[in-house]
Amino acid sequence: MRKDRPKNLDISTIQLPVTATASIIHRISGIIIFIALAILLLLLNCSLEDQAGFDRVAGYADGFIVQFIFWGSLTALAYHAVFGIRHMIQDLGHWEEMDSASITAKIGFVIVAVLSVLAGVLVW
Repeated sequence: MRKDRPKNLDISTIQLPVTATASIIHRISGIIIFIALAILLLLLNCSLEDQAGFDRVAGYADGFIVQFIFWGSLTALAYHAVFGIRHMIQDLGHWEEMDSASITAKIGFVIVAVLSVLAGVLVW
């Protein structure tokens, strides 16, 4: 192994391409969906136990934290769906070049921003 190769240990100076950022956030959104699913299943279980549990969960739904979790879950789901479709199209051999991949990533970010605002309107 060469010892004289250039090293950049300052991560804050690294400029990732938009396609890499989209891919990393796609993985993070999958983790968020997994965690949100556990929370939502816990709330569903509590609401199905009895009338008191349902009323308790209905009361939680009016709180800001739960509404934020709902909004975050919907936004992560929208992101994961939009960029998952983009990844599947790339697996078919389309939009693999750097120029078209960058354009589709930027379009995907715009679509997710619109869907996130719509999810916010739906939740709040």
